[in-house]
Amino acid sequence: MDSKALLKTVVKAADDKKAEDIVVLNMQGVSLIADYFLICHGTSEKQVQAIAREMKSAAEKTGLDVKRIEGFEEARWVLIDMGDVIAHVFHRDERSYYNLERLWGDAPIENIQKELAP
Repeated sequence: MDSKALLKTVVKAADDKKAEDIVVLNMQGVSLIADYFLICHGTSEKQVQAIAREMKSAAEKTGLDVKRIEGFEEARWVLIDMGDVIAHVFHRDERSYYNLERLWGDAPIENIQKELAP
């Protein structure tokens, strides 16, 4: 599965669990770490875990072996490494503190509106 198709799959998974303020940074040419960073947040630890669990499950259903998940138990900042796509699922209170969008400000933002439920 190419990185763009994987990205669409996990964006939909995050949206299905009501992740808020989903932003995708195109990291191609900016970082060697991944092609895309998906950044979103939930309003409680339970929601953050539900979003992360759904994204992992959706990726695995495509046959992808999720490389690593960090921070799941604490549910303040969960990182899901899917190779070319890395998802950052924050608790609302943590997202503004770390502000990855500003940190990676030279990465273009992908338009994902058509992937989101109306």
